Amino acid sequence: MMIGRHNEILEIARQHGGVSVDDLAKRFNVSHQTIRKDLNELCDRRLLARTHGGALLSSGTENVGYEARTYISSEEKTEIAEQVASLVPDNASLFVNIGTTTEAVAKALLQHRGLMVITNNINVATLMRGYSQIEVVIAGGVLRHSDGGIVGEAAVDFMRQFKVDFAIVGTSAIDPDGSLLDYDYREVKVTQTIMENARHVILAADSTKFERTAPVRVAHLSQIDTFVTDQCPSEEILTMARDSDVNVIETDREQAE
Repeated sequence: MMIGRHNEILEIARQHGGVSVDDLAKRFNVSHQTIRKDLNELCDRRLLARTHGGALLSSGTENVGYEARTYISSEEKTEIAEQVASLVPDNASLFVNIGTTTEAVAKALLQHRGLMVITNNINVATLMRGYSQIEVVIAGGVLRHSDGGIVGEAAVDFMRQFKVDFAIVGTSAIDPDGSLLDYDYREVKVTQTIMENARHVILAADSTKFERTAPVRVAHLSQIDTFVTDQCPSEEILTMARDSDVNVIETDREQAE
């Protein structure tokens, strides 16, 4: 039974990007202690990576599937998105890059007026297409079928034409040393260009990004102006941010206050 349960837990993790102890205990009608033991064994085999209250797929070289990423921390992403949107005034110009969190930001911006949004994310462009008060400019380049991202040198050259008020960027992982990490070097070059050509860079990333890793370095936290997250579990990162004059906004703390 245990082997069968382990296989089913792995399949759920593949579908959704992660699993929670509470959900699995209810699903299998077993104790939380039993599920924690299952997860620990799967993590010992490096099939999953343990997180607070559950586990994620452990791969450090391949991103979780797009549909799964929309599921992971969806409520937290919505709260982060609303906070980011509150920082952007009407009549602003902005870059919005690839990612499910930045897509949530785009959705939160739909009631703004006079925006010029330049993006390499087809999902963002589609979401904003019906809103005449927002001008959408979409980059050309190689379409990544997995998530609708546009990457490559053509996208980089396109982004260099602009100088905008805000860049809203996501990241796949945040390393303990403050490095912002991603999986696709082609996407990284576009993100770096976006950051270089914005007056104010906003990083939108939920706390699960501290529990993951990826092989390509995008930038360092010190290059960000504002970091919006649900919570930052690392005191070292908070100290690093303060020392670099990065404004950190934790939505969980904002709500508690």
